[in-house]
Amino acid sequence: MCWKYLAALVIAAPARALIRFSCSQLVIDRLDPLVNPGVAPSPHLHQIIGGNSFNQTMDPAKDMPGESTCTTCQFTEDLSNYWTAVLFFRARNGTYKRVPIVPNIGFEGAEGGMTVYYMQNGLADFQQDSKVTAFKPGFRMIIGDPLTDTIEGARKFHQVTYTCLEDLGTRFPETKDFPKKPCPAGIMANIRFPTCWDGKNLDSADHMAHMSYPASGTFDSRGPCPGSHPVPVPQLMYETIWDTSQFNEPEDWPEDGSQPFVWSFGDTKGYGTHGDYLFGWKDDALQRTMDTPCYVNCPTLATQTIADQNKCKIEPTVKEDIDSWLTALPGQETMRLGR
Repeated sequence: MCWKYLAALVIAAPARALIRFSCSQLVIDRLDPLVNPGVAPSPHLHQIIGGNSFNQTMDPAKDMPGESTCTTCQFTEDLSNYWTAVLFFRARNGTYKRVPIVPNIGFEGAEGGMTVYYMQNGLADFQQDSKVTAFKPGFRMIIGDPLTDTIEGARKFHQVTYTCLEDLGTRFPETKDFPKKPCPAGIMANIRFPTCWDGKNLDSADHMAHMSYPASGTFDSRGPCPGSHPVPVPQLMYETIWDTSQFNEPEDWPEDGSQPFVWSFGDTKGYGTHGDYLFGWKDDALQRTMDTPCYVNCPTLATQTIADQNKCKIEPTVKEDIDSWLTALPGQETMRLGR
């Protein structure tokens, strides 16, 4: 649904909690403290937002929000970390160029990063009247699998999709693979996490088993949680707008008609897209917000300016060139180019 149309609906109706906010870029680095804790460099490049205590270990026993002195997110109580892989353009000569990120509607001026949502019901449901339990300190999760290279594998992860943007208000259709044609305003990568928690474990070995999709129906249709994962939690969603428009010249695309974009872990189809989350809201700020009638912005939360969120940065741990035309993706010199 077009965000501008959704906003018009909201004006006419009371609402409970759905928050939508901008987080600027914290760092682009080859670190992954969930999948490869303590490893530097990790196998592939990530773009990371949130609190500036982000590091290669992220010990769950430590007070992460207390360690951060700033956040790249609009709401200052949110010191969580959110990250995804990085998108590259592959030229006909086999070299790679990192695709820049542009801000979403309403967040002009943000430097890179993503738009983050926490929802009680579906995005188009402006009533947002479900009761959800906020994530707890130490909570973390992943959705998607970088080793997935088939449509069947991608379909295991619901609502992890792409949108070919005609303009920045485009929201449909969504596809499970990269768009096969040039997109005038870029490609939006949409990451939506499962919404049912087992109520016990803050993490699991694969960072996914403690979470589940509804037993029937969908999150948008308010399907019930299964008995194994009975606790409804907010749906966490990322939108990242990759500015692929500068790579839309037909003569730059592969001669065989295939699309030229590739994730930083070597995926040329798009089926392996994934997102990582490490909870870090201060005190009860997220639960308080989910219990408060508010839409998009919320009076329970302190808001900083985009200029201030842009100031929160950390230096990359792994020192390498990621901005020139590269002969190989960072860390992927032996990647499977044909997959």
